Amino acid sequence: MKPIARTVFKAPAKLYDHDLGWLLGKRFLCLTHFGRKSGRRYRTVLEVVGLRPGTGEVLAIAGLGPSSDWFRNIQAAPAAEVAIGRRKFVPSCRILDEPEAVDAIADYERRNLLLRPVLRPVLSRLLGWRYDGSDAARHRLVQQLPIVAFRPRGGAEPDQEGTDR
Repeated sequence: MKPIARTVFKAPAKLYDHDLGWLLGKRFLCLTHFGRKSGRRYRTVLEVVGLRPGTGEVLAIAGLGPSSDWFRNIQAAPAAEVAIGRRKFVPSCRILDEPEAVDAIADYERRNLLLRPVLRPVLSRLLGWRYDGSDAARHRLVQQLPIVAFRPRGGAEPDQEGTDR
């Protein structure tokens, strides 16, 4: 990876490292999780693909598939924290089933029409096949790239600007 690309990809994590993650709004979340073998604490910045105000759920996609370390780690041990905007909470996690995940991707695409020229080529590269945004392509996408819902433990939605601990 070229140095400029590496810097761009690491920028969101650096903001969270300096308690400035709120500058990213609700576009990204910072997931704190534990290594499944080492037990070491890790922080991973993920793009948010959906918010569900009624439940407090925040949706993120495993962009590198089910072999993503963070994805495997949260299956082995509960995640420690999710930070999004100024909001932090201890999450419970669930993997969306296929119909729900397809709906989440369709909603994401509708909300982000201006990103379409970038989104589809990026997804095509991640997936290894041409993603065209069709319903069939969405089904195939969510079979390869799981979507995880992070919800405040206990089910109560925290104060939007506060914490739920």
